[in-house]
Amino acid sequence: MQLANQEFLLELLQTPSPSSLEMEIQKKWLEYVKPFADEIRTDHAGNVIGVLNPEAPFKVLLAGHCDEIALVINRIDERGFLHFDKMGGINPKAAVGMKVTVLGANDCLTGVIGVNAQHHGGLKNDFSLEDLFIDCGFKTKEEAEEQIHIGDLAVYKTEPECLSDRYVAGRGLDNRTGAFIVAEVLRKLKEAGCQVGVYAASTVNEETNMGGAYFAAAGVAPDMAIACDVTFATDYPGVNTNKYGDVRLEKGPVLAKGAPINIKINQLLEKAAKSLDIAIQYELTPRMTGTDADKMRLTGKGVPVSLVSLPLRYMHSPVETASIKDIAEEIDLLVAMISALTGEESLNPLDL
Repeated sequence: MQLANQEFLLELLQTPSPSSLEMEIQKKWLEYVKPFADEIRTDHAGNVIGVLNPEAPFKVLLAGHCDEIALVINRIDERGFLHFDKMGGINPKAAVGMKVTVLGANDCLTGVIGVNAQHHGGLKNDFSLEDLFIDCGFKTKEEAEEQIHIGDLAVYKTEPECLSDRYVAGRGLDNRTGAFIVAEVLRKLKEAGCQVGVYAASTVNEETNMGGAYFAAAGVAPDMAIACDVTFATDYPGVNTNKYGDVRLEKGPVLAKGAPINIKINQLLEKAAKSLDIAIQYELTPRMTGTDADKMRLTGKGVPVSLVSLPLRYMHSPVETASIKDIAEEIDLLVAMISALTGEESLNPLDL
């Protein structure tokens, strides 16, 4: 299956965008959205927001974060090896033996995450990031410090791939897919027309502090907000579906249910899905969603929020995998829902 503008999605996935260093990907996102946005906004957090109908009184904010998890250099030893901490939810076991791109002060460098040979005892069972290091080929600390500074970031060196013309796999689908989705929703709404103000935000810092979502919602002051993120697919070997639920690729977007979620927005999404004959899956978020929705909800006078997620296999690994069909259906779902809004909708759950 070919996704509309799939080449732009792959470009986003190829662009390093570690949390706190999203500028390069944001410039690309801005240039992509500019031709069909009525207005472009940026803010001091680093968000980029494409706007349709900025004069409309009823405002809908869509947020897809563009940052990815990364490694942050915290020490250079005397032999030039780089030691690191995590910038976001790095899984130490997934990092072992990986190539990385170190985003140095002046240039990007290739390194490898070294691993003790099994012949020499291998890694201990309870190893952590402190047991790992990056080898860039330096011989001394002084040589390394000519190109690498403490606080520099590194990402896994992988290329996005299409699998069986059905799935896309690579690093950082969480959540460059979301940034792609909100851009495509804006593009399609520009073509289809809508009566409400639409604010499509590529947000920053979700993997570390969700500050980008707070800045975006505080600045826009929307009447409703929808976070477009990813959630855990459970349709591969070794996952306990009795414990973690049954969420599958190619079975449609996932709506969250729980205390943070506005019931009325979910009903609007379900109505749109029914009109398009799109299947919907569900996940439970009893207390918090763990996404941008949590921060957007608590801005200003309070914002009704919903969370629409893309099923994702192998979360926070170098080979995250999602369905192209699910991406396309999530875009269509959001376009249908927003284009049907009149701006007169009440999101108060007590208004029956």
